[in-house]
Amino acid sequence: MSYQATLAAGLALLAAAAVLPSAPAQALSGTPQEQAACRPDVARHCKAVQGDDDDAFVSCLVSHAPELSQRCRKVLEAHGKLPGR
Repeated sequence: MSYQATLAAGLALLAAAAVLPSAPAQALSGTPQEQAACRPDVARHCKAVQGDDDDAFVSCLVSHAPELSQRCRKVLEAHGKLPGR
């Protein structure tokens, strides 16, 4: 798996973990700080995302980029999902 694909998968799991707290801990990626940074944004902007399509959570966050908290935006920027400011 490429570095970018690994980061994308990690960020997707991070987003999914924010709305699926019952996911096994060993399956989660991202630091606890990164998870905490995006959890409110996932809850606020991505409630309609259902199932386990990790890319859907990332796409949702990216589509709400102007509305994201600064903390979550920085996580997405660090993972190459949003351009830096």
